[in-house]
Amino acid sequence: MDSQKYISIGQFYSKENENVTVGKSCILTSNITIRPEAIDFKQEALQRIISTLANKNDEIQNFIDTLNHTLKGVQENSSNVLAELDEEFDSLYSILDEVKEGMINSIKQEQARKSQELQSQLSQCHNALENSEELLEFATRSLDIKEAEEFSKAARQIKDRVTMASAFRLSLKPKVSDNMTHLMVDFSQERQILQTLKFLPVPKAPEIDPVECLVADNSVTVAWRMPEEDNKIDHFMLEYRKTNFDGLPRVKDERCWELVDNVKGTEYTLSGLKFDSRYMNFRVRACNKAVAGEFSDPVTLETKALNFSLDNTSSHLNLKVEDSCVEWDPTGGKGQESKIKGKENKGRSGTPSPKRTSVGSRPPAVRGGRDRFTGESYTVLGDTAIESGQHYWEVKAQKDCKSYSVGVAYKTLGKFDQLGKTNTSWCIHVNNWLQNTFAAKHNNKVKVLDVPVPEKIGVFCDFDGGQLSFYDANSKQLLYSFKTRFTQPVLPGFMVWCGGLSLSTGMQVPSAVRTLQKSENGMTGSTGSLNNVTQ
Repeated sequence: MDSQKYISIGQFYSKENENVTVGKSCILTSNITIRPEAIDFKQEALQRIISTLANKNDEIQNFIDTLNHTLKGVQENSSNVLAELDEEFDSLYSILDEVKEGMINSIKQEQARKSQELQSQLSQCHNALENSEELLEFATRSLDIKEAEEFSKAARQIKDRVTMASAFRLSLKPKVSDNMTHLMVDFSQERQILQTLKFLPVPKAPEIDPVECLVADNSVTVAWRMPEEDNKIDHFMLEYRKTNFDGLPRVKDERCWELVDNVKGTEYTLSGLKFDSRYMNFRVRACNKAVAGEFSDPVTLETKALNFSLDNTSSHLNLKVEDSCVEWDPTGGKGQESKIKGKENKGRSGTPSPKRTSVGSRPPAVRGGRDRFTGESYTVLGDTAIESGQHYWEVKAQKDCKSYSVGVAYKTLGKFDQLGKTNTSWCIHVNNWLQNTFAAKHNNKVKVLDVPVPEKIGVFCDFDGGQLSFYDANSKQLLYSFKTRFTQPVLPGFMVWCGGLSLSTGMQVPSAVRTLQKSENGMTGSTGSLNNVTQ
């Protein structure tokens, strides 16, 4: 047993032997035959394990970032709360100081008033006492007068002076008392209030209900509820952001949270969105008139839609392309041709261009070697291929556009080919030059459409179901529907002459279109309706 060695391959164990035979169909050891299919299967299983571990590591790293962000938030918010608490108490101290100063002034004013009254009475009493003492002294001296006539005269004078003396008109009761109790303050109630001072009641975190949330027609309705009834809630704050990550929101994400404040109900609809990301994160918190509560647990909703731009690298030279707009430019080709001729002449003059290459060493062109569209194929394709699923986009033409087409095509569409004139492209075509026509085209066959040309055209592509439908984007009226079987990935295609087109992507399939598709399964398609109709 000690002399035997084992090699582990997944769940298989084989004894290692010096005589190992490797054949075309299997690997032979002394005891076990391991087929290449088993190794491939184990490699796939190991690859799945590695992928699972990588995803788990990514989740753990995101959780670590969340914890670090939360820890930093706790420290910052604690500092902010302490600063706000100091500010509130300083404000309270300031109010108390103002009240105290006012009360002190009231006491001082009362003291001054009473002191003034008492001082006035004291002065009057001193004057009356002084006059009374003088009169008493005069009366005492008058008792020593011996002559009757002189005594009678003195007695009359004393009587008159006594009658007029201020001492007999003076009130001997203080005008004010020394009692100051009416200015005493009872702080027992206020002290009790201050002693019961505590933190504000914080609303509990709401709970977003993913089942009640709705993603449709490029709108998202978010619904939530409170874990328990709270009649003090004044409003809610909803935050959202777009992301390409599933699951919990990431701290290190490209996009910041956007705020919808003062939401009065327990649901809110964000409309008119462009779904240019795979998901959206949502969170909400409740607010009373004093404080906001914690955020709810975030919810991630899928908002996947087809996003593409126009491929400038392969568009016709007479087309000016910018992301989602294409415009006819009659000078584009001439300008490009003059540049090419200038380079050729410069090369002939003896100064070779460093970028000039032979035909054999031509740089690879986009989309499998096809060059730019040329000739009368004033075409540009989208830069994103459709290989599965249902998708929708809209196209709007300039009012003075003379001719344009909207549809899809295989990648193999030739550089001289026009949309609808090959069996690899499907489109509807609008012609406002010389005569007005509106028609569906495929494989160089035409079906004239007896409907008004809409302001904006909606394109619905069901790759798996083999259906391409065109709608009035505003009314959602069906214009035409091709029924086919796509054998290759398709690209959105556009032709424009003397005018311009602008397209809107990042759009979900509208609910009205989905409903119409279910009821229009019997609609005639390109094979049936265009078989016997030539251009």
